[in-house]
Amino acid sequence: MKLSQIAQIIGCRWIGDTDEEIVRVAGIDEACPGDLTFVSNRKYISHIADTRASAIILGEDIPPVPIPSLRTDDPYLAFARALEIFFVPVLPAPGIHPTAIIGEDVQIGMNASIGAYSVIGKGCRIGCGAVLHPHVVLYPGVMVGDASVLHASVIVREWCRIGNRVILQNGAVIGSDGFGFAPTKDGIFYKICQSGSVVIEDDVEVGANTTIDRAAVGDTVIRRGAKLDNLVQIGHGSRVGEHSVLAAQVGVAGSTHIGNGVWVGGQAGFAGHLEVGDKAVITAQSGTSHDIPAGAVMSGSPAFETATWRRAVAAFAKLPNLVRKVRDLERELQKLKTTPQTDTDKKI
Repeated sequence: MKLSQIAQIIGCRWIGDTDEEIVRVAGIDEACPGDLTFVSNRKYISHIADTRASAIILGEDIPPVPIPSLRTDDPYLAFARALEIFFVPVLPAPGIHPTAIIGEDVQIGMNASIGAYSVIGKGCRIGCGAVLHPHVVLYPGVMVGDASVLHASVIVREWCRIGNRVILQNGAVIGSDGFGFAPTKDGIFYKICQSGSVVIEDDVEVGANTTIDRAAVGDTVIRRGAKLDNLVQIGHGSRVGEHSVLAAQVGVAGSTHIGNGVWVGGQAGFAGHLEVGDKAVITAQSGTSHDIPAGAVMSGSPAFETATWRRAVAAFAKLPNLVRKVRDLERELQKLKTTPQTDTDKKI
């Protein structure tokens, strides 16, 4: 495809030879002649001089470069759209594989695809154009919306509801029992029936081996457009707001409500029954034990305001020297206390 055609599709202005033929999109260090590459992080600007790519996607603020360029205010988004032009997804043909097991009273929409050895429980509803790859298991009463994709080995438990255009990556488990046990006076734990469900709204993506527990009562809810990375744990009765993003290995304890547009870094943890305000940012490996106001940026464990946390981390590195100085001062003070005073000292 000519560079000028790509520019029009992804909404960029172009500088240089627009007749350049592009055959694929590649990273700046791996790109070859015929490739379109990109730089969205200023850290990689120095790599432009050595790239073999035929053209590059850049921000409007980047100085002129020796190869044709596509300019935009958001080069990362433009790169994502360019990838879609050349990528050909593997989509199974519509229909039901002969090895799939389909329960009673199941409704399957037009052009849906049910893969090999999938198990569809009684009363399930599967939308038009939905794709269930091999070995997907739907317990009874599950609803899957239009154009949703459930990759191999996904399990969706009874009565859970999956919206439209949802992507569940391999091994995700939706609706497993929440971790609810009542301690008794005998020192044992009585299992609390997890009678609720999980609701995943439209345009959500759930990463590989992520688990979302069903609630004891009511629903665990993942709101529209939220993105959950691999190995994320969502506890029972929790809620993740619209267009929030949770990176790998985040753990959310039960009944925690995360607002809209929240960004959570990898391995961050949330204690139960918390409220996290809209557009808050929780950095990687933070431990949150209290409510977080809207728009706050938090770091550390226990988490506190990031600007203060950075100063605290800088001070922490100086603690050994500080302790040494304090000990030296204590020794000097002790010497002064134990040294006999002269007549002159007493007069002073």
